[in-house]
Amino acid sequence: MKVAFSLLLTAILTNNFILSKFLGICPFLGVSKKLNTAVGMSGAVIFVMVLATAVTYPINLFLVKKDMEYLQTIVFILVIAALVQLVEIVMKKYMVTLYNALGIYLPLITTNCAVLGVVLLNIQEGYNFWQSIVYSLGGGLGFMLAMVMFAGVREKLEGCDIPKSLQGLPITLIAASLVSMSFLGFAGLVDNIFA
Repeated sequence: MKVAFSLLLTAILTNNFILSKFLGICPFLGVSKKLNTAVGMSGAVIFVMVLATAVTYPINLFLVKKDMEYLQTIVFILVIAALVQLVEIVMKKYMVTLYNALGIYLPLITTNCAVLGVVLLNIQEGYNFWQSIVYSLGGGLGFMLAMVMFAGVREKLEGCDIPKSLQGLPITLIAASLVSMSFLGFAGLVDNIFA
């Protein structure tokens, strides 16, 4: 239980995919303008991360057993693409406004390096099935935390008087770097909790 909680906490805070590993930056910058789209995208990413881990873990065991590890990336991308299509179909039918708000960024979850990264990191770190699921959930929750925090920052920035040379992407990147640096403080905290 302690290991699972440690994995969850480190994936959310210290090994945050967006703010520490810099994976999934495209939706982070593209969809974080409004809080509702950030939450919607994050929910979709959490679902795809956890389900992709659950599906790819046994597939990877089969590939390793058959000495076909070289197919991992291709197979994982195909699984992720199928899961994203499932999410897209469900959102189009039941969450039309969110589907329209996410626009092109929803199908881009297929190529979101954070989703592929969590699946590959689970293998690289040697996690068992349940540890992989917990790490994926933590990674998704960390993704959501970063998206929601940054959506709040960006909504505040819209009302600020920003010099013309910094408006748009420059101030967004500066704000993202400051949010990212704030997460460095969690590294010592999490290490001390589980020491």
